[in-house]
Amino acid sequence: MPELDDALAELARAPRLLVALDFDGVLAPIVEVPSAARPLLASAEAVRALAALPDTTVALVSGRGLADLGAVSGIGSPVRLVGSHGAELDDGEGTGLLDDEQRARKAELASALADLIDGAPGVALEDKPAGVAVHVRNADPAVGARTLDAVRSGPATWSGVEATEGKAVLDLAVVRVSKGAAIDVLRERLGADAVLFVGDDVTDETAFVRMRERDVGVKVGEGETAAAYRVAAPEDVTALLERMLAARRG
Repeated sequence: MPELDDALAELARAPRLLVALDFDGVLAPIVEVPSAARPLLASAEAVRALAALPDTTVALVSGRGLADLGAVSGIGSPVRLVGSHGAELDDGEGTGLLDDEQRARKAELASALADLIDGAPGVALEDKPAGVAVHVRNADPAVGARTLDAVRSGPATWSGVEATEGKAVLDLAVVRVSKGAAIDVLRERLGADAVLFVGDDVTDETAFVRMRERDVGVKVGEGETAAAYRVAAPEDVTALLERMLAARRG
C-alpha cells in the first residue's frame, strides 16, 4: 500500500517515536485457547529490534492482564507492557491497584458473573486485576449471544462498572480504563512526537480516535474503524514492522 509506506517513511523521521501494538490479532494470530497465543517470530524480532533503536519506544497494549501478556508474548524490557486495557502499566503506575470499595465491587462482580453463566458450555470467566472478562469464543453462537446479552443487561449496568466490548469477549472493570487513554499517558510520559498504533479489535478504536496529525493508525482485518490505514492479517503486520524498522534505521 503506497500510501501507508509513505506515512511510515514520514513517521520514521519523528525525533521521539512511540510504537504501540495490540497483541492478539496483531502480533499473534487469534487462537481458540487464549493461553496458546504466541507472536509470529518475525514480528517479535522486529519489535525487539525497534525497541533497541535510539529515541524509539515500543509498547504492547492489550486487554490481557499484565502477567498474562508477558507470559504469552515472551517479550520484555525494553519493550513496555500495558495490560488490562490500560489498567496495568509495567512501571506500576497504572490504575490496576484498587481501593477497598473497588475490591469489594470486583468480588461482587465475579460472584454475579459466575452465577449468571452457570456452567454454560464454552463460556469462560477471566479474572483480571481491574475486573472480570467474559469470553464466549468457544461457545455455541446462540449460547454466546445469550450470555453476553445477559451480562450487558445485568452486571454491565452496575454503578462503578465499566464495560468494554471486544471480539467474543466483554470486559467488565471497576475502574475507568481504555487503550486510548493508556497511549495518551505513554505519549506524555515519553515526550513522544508521534505514535504508530496497530490494533484489530473494537477496543482499539479508543486509540484510533486519539491519533493526531503526525500519528499513524493501522487497523488489522475487517470492520468499521477510525484508523486511516488497514492491513489484512498479522502476517501483514510483520511486513509493516519490518518496513518501519528499515525506515527508522535509515
